[in-house]
Parts: sequence; C-alpha cells; structure tokens
Amino acid sequence: MSITFAVLGSGGWGTAVACLLAQHPNHRVRLWSAHPEHAALLDAARENTRLLPGVKLPDALRVEFDAAEAVAGADCWVSAVPTAYLRATLHRFSGLCRPDVPVVSLTKGLEVATFRRPSEIICDVLGTERVAVLSGPSHAEEVARGMPTSLAVAAPDGGLAMWVQQRFGTDRFRVYTNNDLVGVELAGALKNVIGIAAGVCDGLGFGDNAKAAMLTRGLVEMTRFGVAHGAEPATFSGLTGIGDLMTTCFSPHGRNRRVGYRLGKGEPLAEVLAGPQVAEGVLTAKSVHERVVRSGIEAPIMTGVYEVLHNGKPPLAAVQDLMSRSLKHERG
Repeated sequence: MSITFAVLGSGGWGTAVACLLAQHPNHRVRLWSAHPEHAALLDAARENTRLLPGVKLPDALRVEFDAAEAVAGADCWVSAVPTAYLRATLHRFSGLCRPDVPVVSLTKGLEVATFRRPSEIICDVLGTERVAVLSGPSHAEEVARGMPTSLAVAAPDGGLAMWVQQRFGTDRFRVYTNNDLVGVELAGALKNVIGIAAGVCDGLGFGDNAKAAMLTRGLVEMTRFGVAHGAEPATFSGLTGIGDLMTTCFSPHGRNRRVGYRLGKGEPLAEVLAGPQVAEGVLTAKSVHERVVRSGIEAPIMTGVYEVLHNGKPPLAAVQDLMSRSLKHERG
C-alpha cells in the first residue's frame, strides 16, 4: 500500500529525512519549502546545494511551496521546522490537518516565551494528539549519504511509535521505540546548550580532560533538569541523551558546537549568529535559564552558556567561574 509523506521544512535535516523516506518503493514524498525561491532552486537542481551538496533528490520526492498542495491527502506529516519559527510556520497549515493523520516531529528545542516543547506546539496549532518525536545522534550530512544511524521515536501512543519505527527504518537507519516523550524532547534540546559549551572548550584550546569533564557534568545537568520536569532519568543514558550529546560535542558538522568554538576563539557574538543556519542551543539556553532561576535547579554549565550568549560574559571568565565553584561530592 502506498503511503504519502509531507515533510515540512527544506533545511538539511528535512531534506535528508525526505530523501530517506523516498527510498522506499511504496512511499510518495513531498518536501515543502517556506520560500518559493528555495523551492524552485531545489526542484531545478534536484539537490540542496547549500546544505547537502552532492546529494541528489530521489525521483519519488516532489518539491512543493504551496502549503495546501504539500499536505493534500498525506498519510503522515513530518515537521522539520526550527523551534523559533515552528509556531508561525504551522499556522500556515492550521485547518489542513485531519485528526487521524500523525505528525512526526524532528525539531530539537524549546519555545522561549512559553517553554513549550515542539510536540506541544504542534498539538497547540494543529489541534492533533497524534504526535511522535524522532530524535537521536543524526547529522543530516551522514543520513543523506546512507551512513549507519540509530535514533529513537517516542509517542504517547505506542502503536504510533511502532508505525514510525517500521516506516522510517531501513538497513542503514535503525529506529528504537521509547515511551518517554518528555525526556526525549528535553534531551534533544538540552544537549544543544552543552554542545555550545563543548565548542567553547575547543575554541579556547583546552584539551581532552576539560572536554570530557564538561560533557560528563553537562549530562548530569541535563538529567537533573529533565527529571525535574517529568522525564525519566534512563532516557538521558540512551540515544537521545548521551548519544546525541556525543555527536553534538565532537562532530565538526554540529552548528551548536561551531557557535561555541567561534565564541571561544574571540569572535563577536553578532558575527557568530549571523549565518543562515539556526543553532537551536542559543535560544534554548535562554529558555532553560529562566526555568533554572525559577526552580532553583543547579545547572552551572548551562548557566555559564547563558551568560556568555545573552549577557556578554567572556568565555574564559565563564570557565574560570566553573572551576572555582565550592568543592562537593560528585553525586551530590
């Protein structure tokens, strides 16, 4: 039986997942771009030349700009829109989503004004409860080129999670199911903040010792914050937690690590953030800091990232403050 997917968002990750889905002989895939000029370029070149150069779009993949045409009759929507633009973008599709059509979220972040997770924004705007979240260590550059990748899908409906597992999975793209939707989304958002801290370590020229310590203590903060907001601690030891964290902190592809690296090198923040790609950790750091202050959760690394990004604190000063904190037990 043929299944039609509508992928909303033609960035690197949206394009990579659209290509992945289009490999299946019974899948019809539409890739929607918010910008008509980008849609026209994608369709003409059959390649996302800026973000995924050299990766050809499969013949089964159709590029769309018109919102109604992109989702008409689709059996599943896939949301690949950055958090900062998610709510406004989805409003272009409000009224078009049927209650029985599942929506798979690929977005990792938190809405600044509301602290809403991407799945919650999708439910708010589209009026659907059939939402699943696909997350884990998954750089678009590797997925698009067929390199082995493993992720996890979480959904309130276990049947939906299994459906996504079967429909998205291939011999190069392994999908596990997970019942902790809150933890999966929070892990995917928080790891971007720690990724910025990892980049700062690299930009300042620190060695493996400092980066390993930062990553380990960063995972402690992620878990502490997540559990305080209803997540299961085990999630942070899995693919969507430490797995995604390692990819973000070490890979040269990572946008969040690159932001931190450039800041550590002394580049002005305005220049660092001027690029076309969105580094989700920048706004997530602000959302998280507001919750940390309100709830009293101990999160010195994520607080330091916030101070560097939003209060202009020098990266080296932030590191020195971390190293001079009062001594305590590791599991305290």
